[in-house]
Amino acid sequence: MKNSLTSKWAVGRPNVGNTQLFRQLVEKIIERRWFTNYGEVVQELERKLEAYLGVKHCIAVCNATLGLQVVCHALELKGEAVSPAFTFVATPHSLKWEGVQPVFADVDTVTHLLDPDSVRRSITSKTTAILGVHLWGRACHPTTLSAIAEEYGLELYFDAAHAFGCTHHGVKIGSFGRCEVFSFHATKFFNTFEGGAIATNDEALAERIRLMINFGFKGQDKVISLGANGKMSEIHAAMGLACLDQIDRLMQRNQIVYQRYKEHLSNIPGVRFMDYDDVELSNAQYIVIEVNEAETGVSRDQVLMRLHEENIIARRYFYPGCHLMEPYVSELRENPPNLPGTVEISSKILILPGGSSLEEEDVDFICDLFKSALKKS
Repeated sequence: MKNSLTSKWAVGRPNVGNTQLFRQLVEKIIERRWFTNYGEVVQELERKLEAYLGVKHCIAVCNATLGLQVVCHALELKGEAVSPAFTFVATPHSLKWEGVQPVFADVDTVTHLLDPDSVRRSITSKTTAILGVHLWGRACHPTTLSAIAEEYGLELYFDAAHAFGCTHHGVKIGSFGRCEVFSFHATKFFNTFEGGAIATNDEALAERIRLMINFGFKGQDKVISLGANGKMSEIHAAMGLACLDQIDRLMQRNQIVYQRYKEHLSNIPGVRFMDYDDVELSNAQYIVIEVNEAETGVSRDQVLMRLHEENIIARRYFYPGCHLMEPYVSELRENPPNLPGTVEISSKILILPGGSSLEEEDVDFICDLFKSALKKS
């Protein structure tokens, strides 16, 4: 396998927006010599994101992991918080780093989303929050989880790393729970090279977060609270504006790639192709496959190895589950959580290369090799 950075067919290849606009913005940034500390470009990006998402506040941050940590701190969470184990490890890490113990709930094997019944079973007297995770661009039961949170007096917020531009019941993801945290990492549908944002309609929470990402400063030389450096730089925001300028084109291109995959892979015995709901808007960034070894005679990992041999950099998300990663696996050794859905999905799931950089012939090539790999037991 070659270095994944050199492969045209790799999961996470960045979407690129209006490069001419980006260059123009960078020239202006250099002319102004204002590179960070909430400059004009960051302010413009925040305003445009607020309008796009339909929220009162969208606070740009240096990355989503820090954004999740800041929210945890701003909400003054203690004790425990319920979250899925089938997620990127940054989700529980953001809690653990802030002294809150993640309690892992299971996910539904069809949707891969956090199971509300498992959430309810995971709540204890120490629970202070539910951290839901929108996955593959699908909303993680905001209405149901909101009802559970209200019943038990818990905070509810969401890791929306996968869900920029997506909708739930026709409403853009970004306004559910107390807040939602987006990732703008290079691998995401919408990117600022590296970065993120916290979206909320809560005025007081937004004010606390703005203080926290700027060392607690209110004004030029007055520090009124504990804080850190979580600001986004001007050049990162410039990339965000360039992508936002082309967001409809990027989404349409993703949809074309997704539909091409669907034509090839939706009717293969032993393979489940994760379909998207036609009713809701989806960024279609993730091409999600499940390989059922009992039916195909070939394991997911055998297929993965075959693809890698041909420099097609598919991925196992989020193998093997956060509960089997450190520090959690050691902490839970005496009383491991029962997460059959997470274990099942982790053993089957395969993410194929997607995104706007692929052409139809690239998808055809990848699918032909995928089918060929399935035939080799």
